[in-house]
Amino acid sequence: MTQPDRIHLRDHVVTAEIGAFQSERGREQRLRFTLTVDLRDPVGGADDHVDHILSYDVLVQAVDAALADQRYNLVETLAERIAAEVLSDPRAARITVTVEKLDRGPGALGITISRDAGRMPVTAQHLPVRIVVGQPATLPPGAVVILPDAPVLPLPGGGDARRLALLGFDQAAWILARTLGIDVAETRTELDAAIRSGQAVVWAPVRLAVEAPAVAAEAPSLAFWLAARLLATRVDFATAAPLPAAPEGLAVGRVAGVGA
Repeated sequence: MTQPDRIHLRDHVVTAEIGAFQSERGREQRLRFTLTVDLRDPVGGADDHVDHILSYDVLVQAVDAALADQRYNLVETLAERIAAEVLSDPRAARITVTVEKLDRGPGALGITISRDAGRMPVTAQHLPVRIVVGQPATLPPGAVVILPDAPVLPLPGGGDARRLALLGFDQAAWILARTLGIDVAETRTELDAAIRSGQAVVWAPVRLAVEAPAVAAEAPSLAFWLAARLLATRVDFATAAPLPAAPEGLAVGRVAGVGA
């Protein structure tokens, strides 16, 4: 049997409060995490595209999300929570998680568990995200994906008009990101990482949207398409233009925008 391709996170040390003993309450201690994930598909078919591979950020963020979820008495429970978080990604087939306490004795004390995606009840967490079209007057709190309201004009003549318009949106995204002082996200992996971290990013759509030719290279269509992919339930517009009609199940609204 061929060994699956794997990615790993080794010797990741985080300080947190954990433990069942009274002496462990009210004080933080160092925890060391090692995660090894068997990939469902070999990396040879990734074509050097980040969205085709399980991101290392998923491993780090699984640790962060688990620790933020609750205070744990047992490292065993924490390891299970991390495993469930990673296995909620369909690109992960199996995971081995090691959690060690570094401050409870002369050596590292901990647990190692292995879990298969098909043998473990996994509930993918839906992380709330807000989508805004245009330049908001102030950045809303939490995870926000911002899309420019129009491409940079004039567009070059000739060639594929839709692709040129998407490239114009990418130009506008980089300009808007610099104005707002935040990062640009081009791939689904970058979007997911920002959402998990509760950060605001500007979306440059060409890399994702070019693969969906049915989506018009217009701000509302791009925003509604992205909302469906991210399971967002609302799109806000920071522009003075009339609000467009949204697909069923998706709400639209307006926020204060620069020049709106």
